[in-house]
Amino acid sequence: MKELLPILPRPSRYIGSEWGAVLKDPATVTVRCALAFPDMYEVGMSYLGQKILSEAVNAHPGFWAERVYTPCQETAAILRSHGAPLATLESDTPLAKMDAIAFSLTHELCYTNVLYMLDLGFIPLRSAERDEHHPLIIAGGGSTFNAEPVAPFFDAMVLGDGEEALPAILARIEQSREAGESRAQLLRGLIDIPGVYVPSFFEDQGPGLPLKPLVAGYETVEKAVVDDLDAAPFPRRTAVPYGAVHDRLTMEIARGCTRGCRFCQAGMIYRPVRERSLDTLDDILTRGLAETGYEETSILSLSTGDFSALDTFFTRSFDKCAAEQISISLPSLRVGSLSAPIMERISSIRRTGATLAPEAGSQRLRDVINKGVTEAELVEHVRLLFENGWQGVKLYFMIGLPTETDADLDAIVDLCIKVRDAAGWHIKRLQVTAAVSPFVPKPQTPFQWDPQLPYAEIYRRIGYLRDRFRAHKRINLKFHEPEMTTLEGLFSRGDRRLAEVVERAYREGALFSSWKDHLSLAPYKRAVEELGLSWDEYTGPRDPEAPLPWDHLSCGLTRGFLLTERKRALAGKVTEDCRYAACRNCGVCGHDDHVSTLTAQRHKDIRPRLVFAGRDQEGEQPPYSVEKPDLTVRGSHFRIWYEKTGPAAYLSQLELQAVFERALRRAGLPLSFSAGFHPMPKLSFGMALPVGVSSREEWINVFLRQDFDPENVLEGLRRAMPLGLAPLRVERLSMGKSQPQPVEETYALRVLDNVAGRMAQWAAFLARDQWLITRQARKGTRELDIRPLIREAAMEGDTVTMTCDWRAGYLSPLALVQAVMDGASLLDFTLTKTAQRFA
Repeated sequence: MKELLPILPRPSRYIGSEWGAVLKDPATVTVRCALAFPDMYEVGMSYLGQKILSEAVNAHPGFWAERVYTPCQETAAILRSHGAPLATLESDTPLAKMDAIAFSLTHELCYTNVLYMLDLGFIPLRSAERDEHHPLIIAGGGSTFNAEPVAPFFDAMVLGDGEEALPAILARIEQSREAGESRAQLLRGLIDIPGVYVPSFFEDQGPGLPLKPLVAGYETVEKAVVDDLDAAPFPRRTAVPYGAVHDRLTMEIARGCTRGCRFCQAGMIYRPVRERSLDTLDDILTRGLAETGYEETSILSLSTGDFSALDTFFTRSFDKCAAEQISISLPSLRVGSLSAPIMERISSIRRTGATLAPEAGSQRLRDVINKGVTEAELVEHVRLLFENGWQGVKLYFMIGLPTETDADLDAIVDLCIKVRDAAGWHIKRLQVTAAVSPFVPKPQTPFQWDPQLPYAEIYRRIGYLRDRFRAHKRINLKFHEPEMTTLEGLFSRGDRRLAEVVERAYREGALFSSWKDHLSLAPYKRAVEELGLSWDEYTGPRDPEAPLPWDHLSCGLTRGFLLTERKRALAGKVTEDCRYAACRNCGVCGHDDHVSTLTAQRHKDIRPRLVFAGRDQEGEQPPYSVEKPDLTVRGSHFRIWYEKTGPAAYLSQLELQAVFERALRRAGLPLSFSAGFHPMPKLSFGMALPVGVSSREEWINVFLRQDFDPENVLEGLRRAMPLGLAPLRVERLSMGKSQPQPVEETYALRVLDNVAGRMAQWAAFLARDQWLITRQARKGTRELDIRPLIREAAMEGDTVTMTCDWRAGYLSPLALVQAVMDGASLLDFTLTKTAQRFA
């Protein structure tokens, strides 16, 4: 696959040479696993779960976890046209040659992408079609708690926490190979691992009937639980992406939530609450920033504001971030969960936005869903945000919740107006955004028996809200695509009959269904109709007495607990958080007098694990005072010369800027920043090198806040650069801003194919006094004479050495070469900058 990098769109997605990427010698490992994320690189590299699994697997010297992502359709077409299989990033190994492929199923809209990746890897789509020569296809993630719609495509799934389960699966693969076992014997051995679900060991008996267990003692699959997060693997050094949706250091401070929001699947399936200790978090932050060079960090958990040591954690970590202009990003927070001192700390560095999730506009409906938030608390929380400098806030709501009426929709508008008014009209850029998503009933929740709104009714309610928002200034309405919600609702409570729908939709081109510009319901609707299925049957109400397709998959919650919570919802009763109130006997925990329903893991200490018995924000807080360092100081100015070769040749100029900023941070070199609301590091480059072109002579200018010996700068950077970027020397510059640009650059062109014909083209070009080409400009096309751009050239064998004179004008050297070598691509030649001259 890497042989095709020169012609792939955005090739940096596939080079696998990021700083922190795990590279091992294939000859020294016994089991190889591809961690597959069924979406594009930019999305997958944002996913913390894959990074945790990589850490857990690669800690074993005999195992190697590599990465693979869904290629864009243009890349897939190129692979297919060349007969090349989809391969891993790190070693370029075809997927079919791996021992296991572990997919992360984070949502239902990625299902066709899984088939797409298997197909591109030359792997049969269905488990029944694969044999001992094929890799084991595994799934994990939240969607596995009802993955029946894709069960026939997977050999095994992992329910719950994967840090212990995936290495155990790989160890079982190794043992099975050594014992010469069949694939069936391997699968039989996997069921002894907590959390592992083998779909082929359950037989589909038809619509409305429970699945029939085929292995005695394997009637229910219980989720895997990591009981102590401090002892669990968590990465400090990770692969730093060449661009990602969320490109930052992510710290999981806790896992699980017992707030008990009745619509929230994650809050139900990931119980109990387990918090990381302050010492562990301090180590993750300190080492994580040092190892990655990130300029932003985010705090992750299902309910970050409920972290018992949140204020203490901020007190410990804030100075470290402020000193290097590192922003702190918080997820959507429960109302009232941030103390005034925390808000003040955050506001003194980068404010990346405030998001709150009241979920419903009326108090009645918030009680139905057990949100536990009052209007007065919300308005006061927002007032403090605005008081500390925020100019906008986003509020998340759902429509279509059980018992919702139009009066509840009116309450959404009223609440947004009250939030806006709490800010006061003196805030010039004030903006309150209501982000509305249609409710999807999820398995393993108290609302798993309730219906989803029909498609037409979703649109009616969105229109109802839009009409009422239109009359108000400074409040804005955004909504999640109803088509996506409708498709998600089909699969979230589906059964195995939908596997054929997934495959047929894929065959008709349904891909990237979570992307607005790719989603089409038509292939799914046709498949449902052709198979004689009813969409309404899957999204409609369910009988609480009837079996459900996921009854054999246990997250630890008892059916009785879920039914009781549903009754309390319909009665408008609130259930308090069991961390600080009475236990509700949900079935997960096994401490004190409680017996966990997770029978295979009763030897573990499955219970809430909190840093403090009560939230530390509820006590008296010391006054906040910190002297922020002046980051605009300029103590030295250097020009760093470096090579850009190998995989680094496929980095764009924008990607290169992020690479250098993070490398300088990793090297411990304090960057100087610009002044203003969004300070930027003081870096400047020469002319951008085209993607795919190498260079032996590139440079970057950088201002540092302190003075350094140039040799120390050089040595620090050599230890901190990714593969293909090699610092050569460092020159001290004057402290002035303006620095000269090169007027001439020399390139070496090596022809790889049809050497005689291509060299003849160059001979013809050099013999001419004029060579006109047509270029597309903003105001139409224009002619450009490119012959004066090459001052001199020499031809020898398969190589052309040419010096470009940019005083006569500038044209991308790659475009210049392709204008001479008509129809050539970077598969036909290599181009390397070898020297440059300044005026």
